[in-house]
Amino acid sequence: MALVQALPRDLHASIVTHSPTIAAALEPFEHVDVILIGGTLLRLSMVALGAATAEAFGRISADLLFLGVTGVHSEAGLTTGHPEEAALKSRLIRSAAETVVLATPDKVGATSPFQIAPLEAVSSLLTLCSRPDWLPQRVEHVSA
Repeated sequence: MALVQALPRDLHASIVTHSPTIAAALEPFEHVDVILIGGTLLRLSMVALGAATAEAFGRISADLLFLGVTGVHSEAGLTTGHPEEAALKSRLIRSAAETVVLATPDKVGATSPFQIAPLEAVSSLLTLCSRPDWLPQRVEHVSA
């Protein structure tokens, strides 16, 4: 949600999401085409998951992927707490030209049970904390 709030109101873009919450928050952006991917609602994260979701995302190639995670760790890489969510996010990374990981400070250095991808799959890490010394040099660190 913080990312949506930071977007310029005159942004011209197509945004694909599996989050009904994010789709609704994008309603005021007149020049943004919002594509909402459906599926079975995972209430914990308020996102759609399942075979229909994976199939729909499989037909999309993104220039830029903004990815929320529950853990960014030196050894475990990017992680989340749900196996289907991990599989879907892994697929999204593979179909995107660049991946920007969004992580609050409590998620940096933390791990969750299911791996999404190794750190090498990340283009940039956007967080409020300083750059972790274990973050690969090729991964850009942006402190908001």
